[in-house]
Amino acid sequence: MAGIKEEKKIYSVGIYCRLSKDDGTENESASIATQKSILTDYVKKQGWHLAKTYVDDGYSGTNFQRPSFQNMIKDIENGLINCVITKDLSRLGRNYLDCGLYLEVFFPENNVRYIAVNDGVDTLNKSVMDITPFRNILNEMYAADISVKIKSAYRARFQQGKFMGTYAPYGYIKDPADHNHLLIDDKVAHIVREIFDLALAGNGISKIRKHINKKHVLRPAAYAAEQGATGYERYFEDNEERRYIWSENSVRDILRSPIYAGNLAGYKRIAANMKSKKRPSKLPEEWEVIPNTHEGIVTQEEFDTVQQLITSRRLPENKGGFENIFAGVIKCADCGYALRAMSANRRKRPDIIDCVQYTCNNYGRYGNVMCTAHAIEARDLFNAVLADINRFADMAVNDERAVRAIEKRLTETDQSKAKTMEKEQKKLNKRLAELDRLFSSLYEDKVMERITERNFEMMSGKYQKEQLEIEARLREVTETLNENYEKSQGIRDFLSLIRNYQGLKELDATVVNALIDKILVSEREKSADGTVRQEIKIYYKFIGFVGELHITPTKWWTALPAKHCTVCGVEYVPGSGISKYCPDCAKKIQREKSNECKRRSREQKRMACIELSAKSN
Repeated sequence: MAGIKEEKKIYSVGIYCRLSKDDGTENESASIATQKSILTDYVKKQGWHLAKTYVDDGYSGTNFQRPSFQNMIKDIENGLINCVITKDLSRLGRNYLDCGLYLEVFFPENNVRYIAVNDGVDTLNKSVMDITPFRNILNEMYAADISVKIKSAYRARFQQGKFMGTYAPYGYIKDPADHNHLLIDDKVAHIVREIFDLALAGNGISKIRKHINKKHVLRPAAYAAEQGATGYERYFEDNEERRYIWSENSVRDILRSPIYAGNLAGYKRIAANMKSKKRPSKLPEEWEVIPNTHEGIVTQEEFDTVQQLITSRRLPENKGGFENIFAGVIKCADCGYALRAMSANRRKRPDIIDCVQYTCNNYGRYGNVMCTAHAIEARDLFNAVLADINRFADMAVNDERAVRAIEKRLTETDQSKAKTMEKEQKKLNKRLAELDRLFSSLYEDKVMERITERNFEMMSGKYQKEQLEIEARLREVTETLNENYEKSQGIRDFLSLIRNYQGLKELDATVVNALIDKILVSEREKSADGTVRQEIKIYYKFIGFVGELHITPTKWWTALPAKHCTVCGVEYVPGSGISKYCPDCAKKIQREKSNECKRRSREQKRMACIELSAKSN
């Protein structure tokens, strides 16, 4: 090579060949066989000793953790080779920082000569090495360009609703006619359906996992291995029974995945750039979702309800066995904290629901410094919600006039607001079009030198600022209009849904979760005439808040049956399950006990004085 002093040194050469999918456009010219042939001939012509051939087939040039490349590095460190030859610089790698590290630091420190045959790169040629860093940059730019193109191709296919995974998710199989389309797997779809049904009934992930494990069903990884998927068998080699042990993550992944509602989900973990190998997980709400790409195992409404239940961290049953069907739904109207179900002190009732009341969790933790009790009897809440559901269900079926009145009341303000916003939307779009024309005219004036550069920058900056403000406002208006449309549609969806619950006799978690988003409970209010009332606001699915309920709280003792006083025999309504006396006798007995207590206290003091006097004498 020109510029290199002739040397008679016989080198121990390691030739390095690499090929990856990134290099596919180079076809046969970059094939491993071609590289070997070129490099072997070159070594023979130079009269050097070919010590070893290193091949990495299918490895990207941006990653230097390639098996054969690392073996070559070890052989260099052990002194087995002192010259490395590649077909061109990109075979060594496409990361200019790492390539530079090897060319300028590692190879010189280990007295290794490097040659890239086609590029004319030789570490003994100083003039050529001066421009080598720029070659490395170009090689990396090529890799980055290929990476962008590949990602764009994948994203385009994803946007078309094509499933790009190697294996179908649990509950699905790949369509034999189109491997980018999913079909329901009838063998295990019922397991997925059962998991969602259990969640809709208010069961937590741990409880669902235990239920599935009792059924001795193959876990998803084991089922995938049984269907021929590779890479899963290592989990079960030591213990076959593990094939049937579901983890909480397996259950959670199914409940969280939009796949089961018929939607394609992707881009859950994205690397920061081509060089970064870290792929941080995104929250489910940040995933990119393409709707209606295949048949869902559950409906979209069921899937959305389950997401709400998961994020509310529900405790559906307390230690006393009370099934808290409102867990995660009932909130304090003033501070927004959840209301917790708790046993009322000293109550003994035949029905567990009469022994429970809801109180504000904020008040329970910090006392009245943060909030007030907002206590409501569980029986009152159940009765009020059940009656309200039945009222709407009967209305949806039998009273069209009342339905239209509700529709008008819920949408009247929104429709008026929507008309104003539609006018604003047209005006904003018109102004954007005007700005585009102004930009075009302004640029033409600048080119024709009708205005100065300074004036151009000043005016374009002003127009650009206005353009950004209009685009931001236009997004807000469009979102609001979409919300209004969804609300109108939501009313129809709600009425269609609640018709199914006409004549409902009992409430359970499934009904509550299907119909209600949240329930707000206010503090009890006492009026001038001594009556007490409490306000409840129910926010239904699709339509939100319709109208508040005002209930008269039940006095907690009225649920007990009448008893006879054990002293006088008079019938009375007890205040607690352990009561034995009527109010009059209870007062007498309490007074007698109090007098007896005082008498004993005086007698003890008198005896203490006598003892003290005796000791003094």
